[in-house]
Amino acid sequence: MDITAFSDENFDTKTWINEILKNNADMDKKENYTMSLVMKLQLYVQQVNNSLEETSHNILASMPKIIRDSKSLQQEALALKEKMEQVREEITKIEEDTGKSINSIEQLDKMKAKLMDAKQGLHESDNWTVLVNDLEEVFDSKNIPNISAKLLGMQQSLKLLVNISDYEDRKLQLEGLKNRLEAIASPSIVQALSTCDIEKSLLYARTFNSIGRLQQLLKYYHKCQKDILLKKWREQLDEQEDSVVQWIHNFFVLLISNWHAQYKWFSQVFPEENTCDCLVDLYIDVLASLDPMMNECLDAALKQTSDKLYFLLEVKQMLQQFAGSIDDVLKNIQPNISGEKSTLLRQTIYNPLVPYISKYSTYEQGHLSHKLTTINCIKEELQDTIQALGFSITPVMDIARDAHKRCKNITEYCGYCGLLIAFRTFFVTYGDQFRVALRQIDRRNEKKEDWARFQLCMSLLQNCGDVLNNLQIFEKELTNELLQPGIGDYKQLFLNGVERKEFESLVKCVTEGTRLSLLDHVLGEFGKLCADVHQTTFQVVFGPISVHLDVVQGSKTWAQFTDGGYQQELPEYSLSPQEYITQIGQYLMTLPQHLEPFLFRENPSLNCALKAADTEYANTDEEGGMADTFLKIVARGTCQTYCDRILSIHELSTPACRQLAHDISYLGSVFEDLGLTLSDNLQQLMNLLKLSPEAYQTQSAGCSPRYVAAIRQMRNITSG
Repeated sequence: MDITAFSDENFDTKTWINEILKNNADMDKKENYTMSLVMKLQLYVQQVNNSLEETSHNILASMPKIIRDSKSLQQEALALKEKMEQVREEITKIEEDTGKSINSIEQLDKMKAKLMDAKQGLHESDNWTVLVNDLEEVFDSKNIPNISAKLLGMQQSLKLLVNISDYEDRKLQLEGLKNRLEAIASPSIVQALSTCDIEKSLLYARTFNSIGRLQQLLKYYHKCQKDILLKKWREQLDEQEDSVVQWIHNFFVLLISNWHAQYKWFSQVFPEENTCDCLVDLYIDVLASLDPMMNECLDAALKQTSDKLYFLLEVKQMLQQFAGSIDDVLKNIQPNISGEKSTLLRQTIYNPLVPYISKYSTYEQGHLSHKLTTINCIKEELQDTIQALGFSITPVMDIARDAHKRCKNITEYCGYCGLLIAFRTFFVTYGDQFRVALRQIDRRNEKKEDWARFQLCMSLLQNCGDVLNNLQIFEKELTNELLQPGIGDYKQLFLNGVERKEFESLVKCVTEGTRLSLLDHVLGEFGKLCADVHQTTFQVVFGPISVHLDVVQGSKTWAQFTDGGYQQELPEYSLSPQEYITQIGQYLMTLPQHLEPFLFRENPSLNCALKAADTEYANTDEEGGMADTFLKIVARGTCQTYCDRILSIHELSTPACRQLAHDISYLGSVFEDLGLTLSDNLQQLMNLLKLSPEAYQTQSAGCSPRYVAAIRQMRNITSG
């Protein structure tokens, strides 16, 4: 039986019994099993009792011995305590008796230390004098190891003479001797560093390090390597027969090769120094000290090339390749190199490109202008000109998109501000060709029915809308590009301070959602162009109407309608509209069929042009809505001109007034058939013409005072 559960602090009798019986639930005779368990437990209890009794007897038997041992330990503890008290008293007495003696010993020890220091100082001072005297002879021998050993001894002596009165003078004297050593060794140092003689270079490195002049030796190394690389530059410049870009590329290849060689050599000679930092400083100095400067070479080559942008692209790609190679080298050798040094090196590499990025707008304008000259749309025939303008839209937008890609490839979008300036000039110049076509249409200003001219106007307007639509899409592409991550990664490398602020301001306006149109001026110019073409189109359509309405202000038109000829008043239905108004009506009724090819079907380009030309088209999206709006504008112009012509009449008889009112009513019927209405002003004039002289004063109330007075004077009605 397992009785380990009885030792558990949380032992529960019921739980234990239930668990025992549960495990044996399949047994037939549970009572016998239970009795067996009880007997086993009784035996265990008996065994435990026997064990306890035996243990108790053993403890009782050993108690006298334990008591005797305890008393003995107590007596020994009391004796030890008495002895410790005696020792403490003796120590206190000794301290009182010998305290003064110990203080005297301490003072004597300090005096001894000072005497030893003074002795050492005198020895080192004497040693200093000996070393100075010996140095003069050693300097004559020009034995650099011996000189450095003597200087090292003087340096050690000087450390112990720090408290003497002439310490500063001796320090200056030592520096002067070090300078003499450096002057003697400099030719050999230059030769060793220039030829990369590792044994001699290690000797000089140990020597200069021992005398605290290692940084001076590093300056020698920097100058020697700089002179070697600058000499390589001049040699390539004199001997290279390839293009400027190619031999600059070859020089960069040489620099990369030199880096690997110098990194290995430098790490052996100067193991305690940061090799990458020293080489980065060297390359920054070399690239900034090229003679002639890289920009001078590039300027000379740029003047001789016709495709300046392609040349700049080659230069940028070459610099980018070199910068990438340097970055790879640094990451492989020293991943944790200072970000400031790495950035400074990249700035030095790309620095030759900065002046050309500043002039990028000029270069791009020249390129775009040249491209535009190849797309000359002005032809001898006006129709050919307008057709050529339509065909030119796709090539022009392709040229603009190529310029956008070129801005990315050359300037990494840092030239965006200059690109927008170039686009402004490019598109405005392109728009001038549309204005030439518009002026050609205007020169054919004949106020007669000319539907061929109307079709030319609508075609030109459609072309303008097509350009405007493409510009809006292109502007979204430009804006989306500015929202891409990493758009300003190169701004510190390619832009100067002022240009960087302009670029950051542009990006900030776009990214923060400020209402900014990148092609605002261009869109405005083409919007104005659409308005001008629309106005010309209106004049072409309205010209015949204006000619017919000129009849209204002529006195002959109304001379036939005299009071004598109309003694008896005829009913209204007996009147007929005059020829001028019927001609206008017939003309207006034919107008929709001429508008149908352009405005009664889906035409996104023309819709875009009309919405840009007049805000009245802005809310017209349903099919045929543009035509309705155009008809409304023509009707409004007709009504306004009709009113102006009527107000120019000097005198009207009553029959003439009835006839004029009937003419206006006829125009209203024509308008009604076209889904239009007369203007309020024209309706007021019609109503005033119909009023009898007797009722004129009372029934003219509510009409425009100007119109009331004009018609009264025209009809010679006496004011009440």
